[in-house]
Amino acid sequence: MSDDKSSNFEIRCGVVIAVFAAVMAVSDLVAGKYGDDEIIGTNEKAAAYMWYQSKSVKETLVEGEKSLLESLKHAGALKPGTEKAIDSHLVTLQKRIVRYKKEKNEILRGSQTVGQDNWVQDINGEMGKIIGAQEMESHLATLSVAGDRFDMSSLFFQLCLVLGAMSLILKKESLQNVFFAGMCVLGMVGAGVSLWAYLGVA
Repeated sequence: MSDDKSSNFEIRCGVVIAVFAAVMAVSDLVAGKYGDDEIIGTNEKAAAYMWYQSKSVKETLVEGEKSLLESLKHAGALKPGTEKAIDSHLVTLQKRIVRYKKEKNEILRGSQTVGQDNWVQDINGEMGKIIGAQEMESHLATLSVAGDRFDMSSLFFQLCLVLGAMSLILKKESLQNVFFAGMCVLGMVGAGVSLWAYLGVA
């Protein structure tokens, strides 16, 4: 290969390598952000399930108290004259049980899913802001798939850059062209997979 041809090829190959390296850097940046979102989401999901469990414990305690009072009432073991107060307390307990069930449902499914009529749980005084544990699970599954796709795109980009480096090292024109073409193909595939991963979450 003549010096002019060699120089032109090196310039062209260098530019293409630089472009794919830049696209790879952007892809890795986005993948890193999604990876951080997945870690945060996992922690939030765990916190939501803990919150759900605490509501379940409270509901169970209230149900136990209600069941005990009803049993005592039916057995005639209550002090005479306390029936009215006990009945009033039983109504209060039933309301608390219904509320706990609604709170659990909102924590599990999310405010948007249960609808405004079923909003009972607030965050910092604001209603309708609960992101449900099941919603988080769905989002985390999407982020996990996107992460796998970004890993695949990173592999294609790395192979692409290796082929680009090989094409610069080789002296035989036919081999240079083969490796250069391989670099372009793998780079385009990597960019396509990266875009696929991004669109899957966006």
